[in-house]
Amino acid sequence: MALVISNSGTRTLLQSAIIFFAAVAPLAAQGIPPNPTPAQANPSPLADTEALSREALVWLAQLIQINTTNPPGNEQAAAKYIAGILEREGITPELLEVAPGRSAVVARLRSSAISDPSRALLLVAHMDVVGAERARWTVDPFGAVMKDGYMYGRGALDDKSMLAANLATIIALKRSSGRLNRDVIFLATDDEEAGGDASIRTLIAKNWDKFAAGYALNEGGEVISKGGKVQYVAVQASEKVSVNVALIAKGPSGHASIPTKNNAVVHLAAAVAKIGAYSAPVHFNTVVRRYFEGLAAVSDDEIAKWMRSLDTTDRGEHAQRFISDANPQWSSMMHDTIAPTMLSAGVRANVIPGEARAMLNIRLLPGDTIDVLLGALSKLVNDPQVRFEVQPNAGLAAPTSSLESDLYAVISKVASQEFGGAPVLPYQSPWATDSSQLRLHNVQAYGLWPFPVTDEDLARMHGDDERLSVASFNKGVAVLLHIVSDFAVTK
Repeated sequence: MALVISNSGTRTLLQSAIIFFAAVAPLAAQGIPPNPTPAQANPSPLADTEALSREALVWLAQLIQINTTNPPGNEQAAAKYIAGILEREGITPELLEVAPGRSAVVARLRSSAISDPSRALLLVAHMDVVGAERARWTVDPFGAVMKDGYMYGRGALDDKSMLAANLATIIALKRSSGRLNRDVIFLATDDEEAGGDASIRTLIAKNWDKFAAGYALNEGGEVISKGGKVQYVAVQASEKVSVNVALIAKGPSGHASIPTKNNAVVHLAAAVAKIGAYSAPVHFNTVVRRYFEGLAAVSDDEIAKWMRSLDTTDRGEHAQRFISDANPQWSSMMHDTIAPTMLSAGVRANVIPGEARAMLNIRLLPGDTIDVLLGALSKLVNDPQVRFEVQPNAGLAAPTSSLESDLYAVISKVASQEFGGAPVLPYQSPWATDSSQLRLHNVQAYGLWPFPVTDEDLARMHGDDERLSVASFNKGVAVLLHIVSDFAVTK
């Protein structure tokens, strides 16, 4: 049920903001003002992106400091913070309660009195983050620590930077005097990391009329930088499908002093070892082919040679092995992947357990099915004591977004301009995003994470010491605003 913020709700939000700002006073010591002064209205949303980026950096820091680790999520705290910012800018937000303590935020800039959902542009990002092991970080994961030109914190990459950039974009459009040619909608979602009952799937089922759109910009793509220069821009037009599968081994329990050959732990370990060494068949689709064709043009000669040979009959298999070994992400784009991620068994060291479990995180290529893959894995394991059990909330294969749409053309043109002529490539991400649910509702959704990063920093996503450079964040804010302005503002 949607909750429209009333005047009393506004007072509550402002009171919450005062308390929150007091808690983030350490930002000032890092050179980040805790209360940015809103910029004056400009005739063009592109007039002063530097000032806008400074404001957005504060929002990013304060969003990081709101712990939205999923589970449990607690996104409502971040939602109220975002709603307060929007209200101060004269933009009316709605909090959409998805579950207790979990609310999404939606806000709209209208182009006319009567909305045309087929033309509307949706700016979407999620508020929840994955967990962080504090002992493995060099700084507080939720401290928004500035160090050596970087903002450190859980969500700095995934996905609070995009959240802050989307917020900056809709605010810049509101402040400008430009005339919109389509509605622009801001949406901050819950439960993206777990894809459970509070995710965009539920939000769409309950509130699709609040943010129905023909186009969307979301996370999922990459701007890869090397040696201080952007090599290429990858725009996500498709994504793999996430499915969790429990691998379960059973056997007789008993006293550990009397080992048996039917030990469930031993059978599970053998099965996991076989699956870990397995490589599924390679399949190519249009997006992946075009990605490697474009990437070959900017790669060194040796890599480029094998990229061009990936789908050939004579050298294809060797090329696939070479490219897979060169980059794990490239490997995952070409076939279904299986990653064992969790193990559990036993109650005491001197008791042989009757059951042992492993969790497999599987990422399917669009069009592949879990039944076919599990059939192959069952033959590989070949053990009657071991079975596979598909877990709830599996992803769904969605159609690929068009590479011929007006929005994709604007993204390609502006990104190439902004990043020194770097090639813009269509991309099938190995990770899942909210875009798949949008594509299932006929939205042309594109993953454009506009912040230039190195492969080393990208590897920190979901890892330790997640960070984003301030220069990269500032650039990303400017790029996103440029794209949205070109697409949604009448010249």
